[in-house]
Amino acid sequence: MAVKTDAEVIIGGKVFTLSGYESEEYLQKVASYLNNKISENTGDENFKRLPIDTQAVLIELNIADDFFKARQQIEQLEQEIENKEKELYDLKHELIATQIKMENMERNLKRAQEKGCP
Repeated sequence: MAVKTDAEVIIGGKVFTLSGYESEEYLQKVASYLNNKISENTGDENFKRLPIDTQAVLIELNIADDFFKARQQIEQLEQEIENKEKELYDLKHELIATQIKMENMERNLKRAQEKGCP
């Protein structure tokens, strides 16, 4: 069973203790990601004027947007892999068919040479 990790992180200038079965490095990475999202938005004066709950929702929307874009990219990459695997499968079968034809032609050539045909 995995060991539970506790890590103190700073998110938005506040200290939090994150717990999970991931490494402390990973938990720090998650906190860093959140801090980057917060920084991206808090640099905008209009954002700062919004109520805190609205700011939180906008940051959450940005995170959700990142998530859905990443998921879409994964789906595209999986489709590319599937297409490449199909192409590889087709090429392998084409290679086998060509090898069989070549073996048949070599046999026919050998028989013709044995019969004395030039």
